[in-house]
This record gives sequence, structure tokens and C-alpha cells, in this order.
Amino acid sequence: MKPYLRRAFYYETDQMSIVHHANYIRWMEEARLDFMRQGGLDCMDLEREEIIIPVVDVACKYIQSVHYDEQVRIFVKMTAFNGVRMAFAYRMETEDGKLAASGTSSHCFVDRQTRRPVNLNRRNPQACAAGKRLLEAET
Repeated sequence: MKPYLRRAFYYETDQMSIVHHANYIRWMEEARLDFMRQGGLDCMDLEREEIIIPVVDVACKYIQSVHYDEQVRIFVKMTAFNGVRMAFAYRMETEDGKLAASGTSSHCFVDRQTRRPVNLNRRNPQACAAGKRLLEAET
């Protein structure tokens, strides 16, 4: 699995050219969706089947500031998957390989109409199999 590459945009920074802390959460989402797509668990395919993936919790630990126009490599690892819930860990590194931030998030699969949890193994076994493969994937 390839890491997600992201360059810090000007609008994401404060007056000191430091990326605002909320943007790291957005970057984690971008990286997670890219990771899932690489592994065959495309969020848009699930949404076409009326399955949505809300965030249950998210955390981020800030280590070193990222500045405007710096590129960050975001490594994603799926840490849990059971067909109903999944969790991820993130590692954000600067261009010189230094740790800028780390984070975690957890999610569940929900039917868009009923807002009830969905078991992917029953509703979409192919997507469930992709999730299981992602759990074993190396980044």
C-alpha cells in the first residue's frame, strides 16, 4: 500500500504559516479513503448501496508543526475490522521523515435509510473480504 502524499495549502495555515490542528483530521480522512480505495473497499461503491461509514471516534497527537507548502506522507494501517466496525492508525511524516503527528479513528457501517448498523459480510461479502485483506495489508 502506498502512503498518501499531501502538500499543505496556504488556506490551511495560520498567520505563522503553521497548519491549523483541525486539518490533520481532514488529512487522516483523505488518507483513509485513499487507503480503502487502494485495497478495493471504495467508499463511493458502498454509498451507492446506501451504506455510509460515520466516524465513531477520532484522536490526533501533534508532535511537530507542518508549515505551508510542506509535503506530508501519511501512512495508514487498518487496526481492526469485523464487518460492522473498523479502526485505523495514522502516521504523518514530514519530507525529511520526521514524525509530525499520529492519530487513530474508528468507524462503523450504517444503512443510510434506517441508520442501523450493517454487517458487510451479509450485505456485501465482496466488500467484507476487501476489508479483511486491508486488515492484513502492510503500509
